[in-house]
Amino acid sequence: MKIFIYDEFNPEDTAMMQALYSRSAESVTVHADKVKQSGSGKFMEKYYVGYGHASIADCGSTTIFIEGVSMLVAKAVQDWPLYSGQETSSRYIDMSRQAIIDPVGTSMSRATLDKWMAFYTGSQAAVGEHLRVKYPRRKDEDEAVYEQAIKARTFDILRGFLPAGVTTQLSWHTNLRQAHDKLAFLHHWPLPEVRAVADGIHNLLRARYGHSFSHKVDENQEQYRQLIGQRHTYFLEKKYPNDFRATTDIRYNHLLKYRELLTARPARTNLPHFFTEYGLCTFDFLLDFGSFRDIHRHRNGVCRMPLLTTRFGFNNWYLEQLPPSLAREARTLIREQKTAIASLKATPELTQYYIAMGFNVSGRVSYGLPATVYVVELRSGKMVHPTLRRVAHQMDKFLRRKFPLLKLHSDLDPDDWDVRRGQQDITEKI
Repeated sequence: MKIFIYDEFNPEDTAMMQALYSRSAESVTVHADKVKQSGSGKFMEKYYVGYGHASIADCGSTTIFIEGVSMLVAKAVQDWPLYSGQETSSRYIDMSRQAIIDPVGTSMSRATLDKWMAFYTGSQAAVGEHLRVKYPRRKDEDEAVYEQAIKARTFDILRGFLPAGVTTQLSWHTNLRQAHDKLAFLHHWPLPEVRAVADGIHNLLRARYGHSFSHKVDENQEQYRQLIGQRHTYFLEKKYPNDFRATTDIRYNHLLKYRELLTARPARTNLPHFFTEYGLCTFDFLLDFGSFRDIHRHRNGVCRMPLLTTRFGFNNWYLEQLPPSLAREARTLIREQKTAIASLKATPELTQYYIAMGFNVSGRVSYGLPATVYVVELRSGKMVHPTLRRVAHQMDKFLRRKFPLLKLHSDLDPDDWDVRRGQQDITEKI
């Protein structure tokens, strides 16, 4: 047995070294010498781009860092089953200093954005004090951790008033094939900002890994992607009477031969993947756009990208957390802002930039049973934003009714305050 780790090569070199295994029984040490002597560029251009051996480009990865883009761009990049990366969290970061994208560019559109941000920034002190009264610090709680938890809950509440045009940062770790395939769709996204970001990423990748991004444009493929981008990017639907609907085509009796796997599963342990073949669970729900961004992170299934509108109202949870006088001010602001947004001369896609993330969107997700259980259990915990946690609790109730023997480890405690939020940080050890 021999085991090697080669991390010093660039993505194209790594891809070539792996691809040579398929045509040669020689050691990777020999392949590494070939790369050093001849380079990988022509190899990638010939076999990946020229002959379409796409799996070769799966073997080389890169990381892209994207800064100063709207929340809408972040969601567009992340709308991909194999996305890996991180994003600035509006639950932990004060977004008051972030720039805001204003595609309409009029005095009215700017004023609309400024009013949201004025409420977000000006309400932080009052909300923090309200929370200290509502959740007084216990004697056994560290003061610094408690104050950090208060700060985090303050952002939990006020992030509902951030317009989707506020800027963020994100990373995208991807292999070369997925980068090409995803960018092919981003080039036809309805938002000009997304298309500009896609062009920027593509240009950088082409400059860095030119042999892997030298594909010829196929006009038939481009027209088809344009059709998808123009007509089917955003989901906007609510054809069910309540705010939540769950369906499944999984037959419970088909699972009963795995009774032991259903009943003996420990906490933080996934069901076996082969359970996915028995069907899907589909959930339709109303959820504020802020929390949609969290459930959208689960990509082992289908999560439709909703169009952000004011049609489904502002999520009441955000208003319920404010002190009474501030809640009244917020309701007035929301009414006035809805009128101002409706007056903007913009397409529904561009209008999204001016809508606060506390407005509900029509969500739809479809998962196999293992992924459903994972999402339900993870998103039922107290560290999860309360509006998403409510949806996870509804999903849990559905699963318990449909699959009585399925052991679930969800956190169903109705109390959603946990001072441990103050410990969820990335800090340097001294």
